[in-house]
Amino acid sequence: MKQILYKLFEHQYLGRDEARIILQNIAQGKYNDVQVASLITVFLMRNISVEELCGFRDALLEMRVPVDLSEFSPIDIVGTGGDGKNTFNISTAACFTVAGAGFPVVKHGNYGATSVSGASNVMEQHGVKFTNDVDKLRRSMERCNIAYLHAPLFNPALKAVAPVRKSLAVRTFFNMLGPLVNPVLPSYQLLGVYNLPLLRLYSYTYQASNIKFAVVHSLDGYDEISLTKEFKVATSESEKIYTPESLGFSRYTEMDLDGGNTPEDAARIFDNVLANTATEAQKDVVIVNAAFAINVICPEKPIEECIALARESLESGRALDTLKKFINSGE
Repeated sequence: MKQILYKLFEHQYLGRDEARIILQNIAQGKYNDVQVASLITVFLMRNISVEELCGFRDALLEMRVPVDLSEFSPIDIVGTGGDGKNTFNISTAACFTVAGAGFPVVKHGNYGATSVSGASNVMEQHGVKFTNDVDKLRRSMERCNIAYLHAPLFNPALKAVAPVRKSLAVRTFFNMLGPLVNPVLPSYQLLGVYNLPLLRLYSYTYQASNIKFAVVHSLDGYDEISLTKEFKVATSESEKIYTPESLGFSRYTEMDLDGGNTPEDAARIFDNVLANTATEAQKDVVIVNAAFAINVICPEKPIEECIALARESLESGRALDTLKKFINSGE
């Protein structure tokens, strides 16, 4: 590791295979926590390259616990995290909204590393027991159109670095990897990123795969569509900037989307959204993210129609019914 660190400190980049081997060694415990923290720090001080990101991704996918749910052609909705905004669980709520609208979802998530509540935190708040049993995951898809994959159960390297990430409490390149290593290899993905260089990085990475995707970024730094400012959406076909007003939404403030101080606070907001009792800001931000996810699956539908489908799922109670079925399916 010493030679690797010296190389990186001299502003050199890793090759794809070199990055793959390094991450395999991390998973096997060949480096101590201080060495891993030093490696992580390098990628806080400079941008990660496409070759490095793909190499790290190759390692995680090679070591993953594979899950074949391809018959469902699901979508994953996820943010990189690390935007420092402490929002409530917007993408997770959007997942249940999309599933309630009739589209299969496989959510890959973890505990919050840089915010109060990650997807796994909010799932635990609802008594969900994490599993990597493929039969149970398939039954969850069949019963309620959604399955949840807790990342450490499927990616040993993510489990190996969890204590270091928690201690550092800053965004790391593992935030960037999480969205790329859903072990199901979903057919579709909506990914939120916290800056424009990452939007381009992921677009290049996705274009080398068979995944149908959209990468979204709010121009004031959110890793999702926040409706607090203009936002960019990049797909394999185009890049476009939208304003909240152009889609019929109001413009909201950072405080409107705050997730609170505890996982319990975030779970309460999450429940209010799905019960259709949340604030307009909280509901609208979930609806717009769900709508762009639906648009990834159905690019022929105008975005206005996708917004209507997402809104109907939430306001009709179907999203809430999906959550209730999902919670009960684990009993």
